[in-house]
Amino acid sequence: MAGRAPSAQDPAGTPSRPAPAGETGDPGDAEAVPVLRVADTAAAVSWYGRLGFVKRWEHRFEPGLPAFTEIARGSVKLFLSEHTGDARPDTLVYLRVGDVDAVAREFGVPVTAAPWAREVELHDPDGNRLRVGTPLE
Repeated sequence: MAGRAPSAQDPAGTPSRPAPAGETGDPGDAEAVPVLRVADTAAAVSWYGRLGFVKRWEHRFEPGLPAFTEIARGSVKLFLSEHTGDARPDTLVYLRVGDVDAVAREFGVPVTAAPWAREVELHDPDGNRLRVGTPLE
């Protein structure tokens, strides 16, 4: 029956598992947003701006406390956090773009060929790694 929560047993008496989070409702309402640890969100926002990201919002519990910021490039979002425990340094995020050559020119790095894409690897000011690629379709 649509809209009804699963019961502990189906009509035949066989135990069934409860629906995990995300399996109920519209599957289009979910997204994953990587969190990257940064020392200075203003500096990070500026660096990520070179990749086409723009700052959407920033939160601080009060002035002088660490910032938590969202940046976006189209539908791609990243959270940048100055909070020490939020993420580990040296995180790797893969970003698919339409023109990896433009990214390579912007950062002055060579493009490498992989079986699945043409790619560059960048390191933000805090040591987080971004592998940026254009698929070989």
